[in-house]
Amino acid sequence: MKHYLMTIDGASVDSSEKFDVINPATEKAFATCALGNDESVNQAVAAARAAFPAWSALPDSDRQNLMHALGGVLEENMQELVELVSLETGKPVKGMNDIGATMELMGSIGWTHVTADLTLEEEVVKDDDSGKVVLLRKPLGVVASITPWNWPLLIAIWHIIAAMRTGNTVVIKPSENTPVATARFVELANTVLPKGVLNLVMGYGEVGAALTAHDDVNKIVFTGSTPTGKKIMSSASGNLKRLVLELGGNDAAIVLPDANPAELAPQIFGAAFHNNGQTCACLKRLYVHESIHDELCAELVKLAEGVELGEGQNESTDLGPLQNREQLKIVEDLAALAREQGGEFLTGGERLDRAGYFYKPTIVAGLSNGNSLVDLEQFGPILPVIKYSNVDEAVALANDNPNGLGGSVWSPDTKAAADIAARLECGTAWINSHGAVQPDVPFGGIKQSGVGVEFGRHGLEECTSLQALIVNK
Repeated sequence: MKHYLMTIDGASVDSSEKFDVINPATEKAFATCALGNDESVNQAVAAARAAFPAWSALPDSDRQNLMHALGGVLEENMQELVELVSLETGKPVKGMNDIGATMELMGSIGWTHVTADLTLEEEVVKDDDSGKVVLLRKPLGVVASITPWNWPLLIAIWHIIAAMRTGNTVVIKPSENTPVATARFVELANTVLPKGVLNLVMGYGEVGAALTAHDDVNKIVFTGSTPTGKKIMSSASGNLKRLVLELGGNDAAIVLPDANPAELAPQIFGAAFHNNGQTCACLKRLYVHESIHDELCAELVKLAEGVELGEGQNESTDLGPLQNREQLKIVEDLAALAREQGGEFLTGGERLDRAGYFYKPTIVAGLSNGNSLVDLEQFGPILPVIKYSNVDEAVALANDNPNGLGGSVWSPDTKAAADIAARLECGTAWINSHGAVQPDVPFGGIKQSGVGVEFGRHGLEECTSLQALIVNK
C-alpha cells in the first residue's frame, strides 16, 4: 500500500502518524497518508511566507511560464493522476457523458493553461497635465486553500493556480477523504516551482482549523459546506484575512411548458446526476410545469433505470459510488424523510446490496418546498421533481431557499427563458443547460452559497489587493 507524504518548503515530509484513504467502491483502504498537526502547519506557512518576497518579485512573464509548465506536469502524469482520482473518489475513469476522472484531469490541464494566460493590467484613471492616477493589483501574501472531496484535483487547481499566477504563495490542505491525487500533484509541481511556493499539509479538521486561523495567512479560499464556511469566516477574523468561499448549493431549474420533455430529459438528467449529484452546481430541484410534468418524469425514470453502477476502473461504468459513508447516510436519511412526507418514488430509493457506497439513481415526485428533500441540499443521486402552475409561482419557489449558487431555465424560447433566469437569486443562471463552468467566466454564489468569485479576471482580482498610486505633477 503506497504512503503519501506532505510537501513543505520543497521537501517531502512524513509524520509519526498516518491515516488510511478508503476506496468508496470497495470500502477498503488503498493508500495511507502522513497525518499533519499544528507544527506541520506552522512549518508550511513559514515556508510560504519566506518564499513570498522572491516569488512576488518575479517578472509576470516568468510566473506565467511556470504556470504553463505546471499544465505540462499534469499532461505528462495524466494517466497516474486519473487513476488516483478514480480510486479515491470512486468516479469512473470515463463515466456518463464523459464526466469522470479523465474529464477532471482534462479540466485541470485546461484551467491551468487558460489561467496562466490571464493578466491584470494596471488601470489608468487619470493622466493629464495635473497628474496621474493608476490602480495597481498587488499579491496578498500567503494563501490557504482548503479543498473538498468531490472534485479534489480540479478544485485544487482552481484554488492554487490563480493564487500563484498573481504572485502569492500557497499552503493547501486537501480533504482527508481524497488527498492522494493532490498530494502527488504538489510533489510533482515542486520539481518545477521554487521551494516554498506551493506547500501541502494533510489531516483532519483540526489541521484545517490551524491553517485558517494562522496569523501569517493572508487569504483563505475554501470550497465546501456552508456550516464549515461560516466557521472559517469566524476564524479568519483574527487578522482580517481575505476570503473566497464557494459553499453549498441547492440549484433550482425551471422547465417552461413549451419545452419538449423527450428532448430535454437527457440533458436534465446529466445535469442532475453527473458525479452522483456530488457537485455544488448540480441541478438539485426540478420545477416542471404541470402540463408536461408527468411526461418529463417518465423520461427521467427511463434514463435512471438505464444507468450502470460500478467501480470506476470498469469502462462500462456510468456512475460510481458516493464518495463516503457519511454522504451515503445523508442521502438515505433524506430519502426516508421524503417517504414520510408523501414523496412518490418513481424509481430507485435504495442502495445496492454489495460492498461500496452505491445508491440507485432516484426520481421523486409529489413534493414541494417545505419538504426536506427539496429544502436541503442532497448532494447525491436523488432528484425531486416539483409540479408548478405558473411561472411566477416557479420563480418564487426557486428563490425560496437560503442558497444561491446556480439556477437554470429550460425552453425553446431563449429570450423568454433569459428574462425569467434574470429573476433567479443565484450567482450563475444557465439557459437550456446547467452547471457548466469555464475558466474565463467568474463563478460564485450569493446568499449562503458563498463570498467572492473564482475564474477569469475577476477571480484573479480576488487574489490581490488594490492600490491607488496618485502622482501630482
